[in-house]
Amino acid sequence: MFDTKILIENGVNLEKSLELFGDIATYNDNLDEFLDGIEKLLKDIEGYKAQKDLANYAILVHSLKSDAKYYGFEKLAELALNHELKSKESDFNYVNNHFDELKEEILRVAKVVQDYLGIGYEKNNETTTANSNLSILVVDDSNIISNFVSKIFSSEYNIIVCKDGQQAIDELSNVSNTIVCMLLDINMPNVDGYEVLKFMKTNDLFNRINVAIISGTDSNEILNTTKEYPIKAILEKPFNEENIKRVVGIISK
Repeated sequence: MFDTKILIENGVNLEKSLELFGDIATYNDNLDEFLDGIEKLLKDIEGYKAQKDLANYAILVHSLKSDAKYYGFEKLAELALNHELKSKESDFNYVNNHFDELKEEILRVAKVVQDYLGIGYEKNNETTTANSNLSILVVDDSNIISNFVSKIFSSEYNIIVCKDGQQAIDELSNVSNTIVCMLLDINMPNVDGYEVLKFMKTNDLFNRINVAIISGTDSNEILNTTKEYPIKAILEKPFNEENIKRVVGIISK
């Protein structure tokens, strides 16, 4: 159906990616969503660069780096990492002078993915309806974690997905919600995960909603910056199905 040689011949480390995704069908479905979102991501990155907003720029290129690693786009991951480090150092000259290189690689990867999936690719959208009124809230600007959680737990829980901290706060403000646990990314642009934690503390939500942090940084650093909140677990990137099952098992009890 799909010619994986297209990926491999274009420098994609497919073997490493499948260690995380588990199978090619899951990889393809996630890759389809990556392609759907890459145009908006590039536009947002360009927007933050134009505004010289290096704080939010760093968050987006960090997310790009993480996704690129998952999909085996090693050159893109390396370039995104360089931009992340330099933007965190407030080195706008580097970001500005090397942006075209990053943009060209994003567009190259998008073309490779498009060639691989083909114009007529249809994602497998079959879902199993949960037999429970309970929900898991996934707060992350990447689709990878929410896709994994839906695949594994949609028969047991309703899966609610929020792309940023404000959406999560709006969802948590719904007094009729049935959320029992939350997977929360800390590093998101505009309203980040720390604001969500503050909202939960102010509104006494930790007594009924267990929280696990999604982290692409050092666990000790996360534990230190969130020590005032009763975090139950940390899901470290890169993760796989087994990691997610373990963490959700902890926070759903």
